[in-house]
Amino acid sequence: DRRSAGVAYTAVLVGGAVALGVAAETARPPVLRTLLTAAATWAVLGGSSLAGHGEALAEELGAPPSPSDERHSRRNPGDESAARREPVDLAAARARIPSLCGRDPNLLDLPGMARAGVESLAENTSDAVVAPLFWGAVAGIPGLLGYRAVNTLDAMVGYRSPRYERFGWASARWDDVANLAPARMAALLFAGLAPAVGGSPRAALAAWRRDARRHPSPNAGPVEAAAAGALGVTLGGRTVYAHGVEERPRLGSGPPPTPADLRRAARLSRLVGAASAVLAAVVARPV
Repeated sequence: DRRSAGVAYTAVLVGGAVALGVAAETARPPVLRTLLTAAATWAVLGGSSLAGHGEALAEELGAPPSPSDERHSRRNPGDESAARREPVDLAAARARIPSLCGRDPNLLDLPGMARAGVESLAENTSDAVVAPLFWGAVAGIPGLLGYRAVNTLDAMVGYRSPRYERFGWASARWDDVANLAPARMAALLFAGLAPAVGGSPRAALAAWRRDARRHPSPNAGPVEAAAAGALGVTLGGRTVYAHGVEERPRLGSGPPPTPADLRRAARLSRLVGAASAVLAAVVARPV
């Protein structure tokens, strides 16, 4: 239970992942290196399963089935009959929550699960899609594997809890550094693609500038604030984790997210992932 032990733990595991990537980059012939790059990219990305869980959670919470219903619900946010039908399966929704975030599903009601889903989609689109593609474009296979190791360690031990506050310090700080540029790239993409889900780039940028600094995470703040502005909702509030309760700052200026907004967030996540893949392919160094 010391920072020095956590530093060694992080260095060995991240260093091992990077070393494996360096070894893969020396493969001959080039076609083998290309296949290894493709395999590493596939292994570190989580966008498809992330959006799939978000869409399934929205359905279990009773989101409208069609895009026309979603557009109507945003025009009339107070009309509950338009915003969602009756919940389909709250038990299934609670069982799915751990696949998206670390909150206690038994303490979440329907609005709480919708909010948890939207926040998880926003943050993890950056962590599981934009950031690995960024580091793959910048540093090839070592960047892909090294980033995934850093982000996974942060998810395992990077908590501000009595158990991990010292041991997980290095993992959490490395994750902060590794996500500084990708998180802001993700926030820009959320803003730029907001019209695809009926949102406003101006509102997304305004929420980012106004609210991001309130978030305890230097990287989750810009992403979640931009997503909240793009969707026209307010995120944040009381958040219950296994290690304790946190009072998160309010991000955005709209109503709380509904299951319909969760479906929109999943669509926006897919669009941000696709745009990130195109950008990474354009700027990536040759294999």
